[in-house]
Amino acid sequence: MHRRNAWEKPARAFLLMFLVTDLLGAALLMTPAASTGDEGLTAVQALFTATTSLAVCGLSVVSIGGDLTVFGQLVVAALIQVGGIGIMTLASLLGSALVHRFSLRMQLNVQAENRAPAVGEVTGIVSRVAITCLVIEGAVFAVITPAMWLGHGMGLGEALYSGFFHSVSAFNNAGLSLYDDSLTRFSGDPVILGTVAAAVVLGGIGFPVLIEMRRAWRTPRLWSLHAHLTVVPSAALFAVTIVLVTAMEWHNPDTLGGLHWWAKLTDGAFHGVMPRSGGFNVADTGAMNDSTLLLTIMMMFVGNGSAGTAGGIKVATLAVLFLVLWSEVRAHDRVHVAGRRLPPDVVRQAVSLTFLSMTTVAVTTVFLLYTTPFTFMQTLFEVVSAVGVVGLSTGITPELDPWAQVLMVVLMIAGRIGPVTFVTAIAFRERRRRYDLAEARPMIG
Repeated sequence: MHRRNAWEKPARAFLLMFLVTDLLGAALLMTPAASTGDEGLTAVQALFTATTSLAVCGLSVVSIGGDLTVFGQLVVAALIQVGGIGIMTLASLLGSALVHRFSLRMQLNVQAENRAPAVGEVTGIVSRVAITCLVIEGAVFAVITPAMWLGHGMGLGEALYSGFFHSVSAFNNAGLSLYDDSLTRFSGDPVILGTVAAAVVLGGIGFPVLIEMRRAWRTPRLWSLHAHLTVVPSAALFAVTIVLVTAMEWHNPDTLGGLHWWAKLTDGAFHGVMPRSGGFNVADTGAMNDSTLLLTIMMMFVGNGSAGTAGGIKVATLAVLFLVLWSEVRAHDRVHVAGRRLPPDVVRQAVSLTFLSMTTVAVTTVFLLYTTPFTFMQTLFEVVSAVGVVGLSTGITPELDPWAQVLMVVLMIAGRIGPVTFVTAIAFRERRRRYDLAEARPMIG
């Protein structure tokens, strides 16, 4: 029993810390000092705002720049930073623990207790994650702040504050903005939009891949299998999404249609990146064509890399499913990629995680369609955005009843913590049968 349940200790500890921090953040946001209104935020509004910040989701039921004071906005920024670093750290530690488990079979006391690396390694991972976050956020801040100051008529103080907040929100894939129209005021600006998009990609691709790319980005043959299954599919999905979003919205007068061709390309590329957990927008998402919304839903469901700030089932999971399909089409009984063979348990984990996420989305969407007045596309979009902790919205989140907003809170927490703990659970809870049953083959298809 001890060996079977050992994985639960770090997962349970993180969930407990997440909930405590979430409630503390909500309590701070309910104080008079956090809101501009006389009545302050309601309990549901405060809980939703704290959760969307800590889960680095980006859905919002209040105006960050209008309803919150500077103190409230700093609470949101702190929650985003804690959530981003915490998720990257947890996922990196559990991923490292899995590697140790399958290669060295639980070698040290700390590993035997909670499947984490040795104490020194834990400290090293935490410090490297924190330093990586701060360095990249600092670089983003240094680029976008002068652009806001010199190119968009902001005062120096406003530009400094806006650059700080949006650099934290961008790298951590939070998608929360000080402006009600997100980043629409920067439409067509390649410096600001390009830098924010790059920060979203770097934050979402995952800490292990970032470290690996820093060491061996010029030599793909030296990449690990995880890096191959993250970088290559991600680049392909980004390229396809950017092209399709730009093409499908090119003549839409409510989004890209009224812009200069250069701004169309810039904004289209930006919107092609954001569904992978970025959450910002420079055009009205609710006014996009249904084809664009459906493509966006698909990309939000996939997300970006593991052990990063992105949500979704993760691009490596999608890559594994594609490789399984490709092997089946070619009648191969093994899945081979990049000179390696995928073990059957990895395939089972990918299928299980994808099915669980699809079931969660389907059940919640059906329930909300029955209980709310919104359309199918609006409801599905919002649910996938919450489960995938993306933050893009068609605008219906503030209009949901309080009980439905609480349901979205649960979805955000599940989408943020669930995939990590779920995959860890099925990876660690390995029970070998002492016997096997006679084989029987049902008809498939």
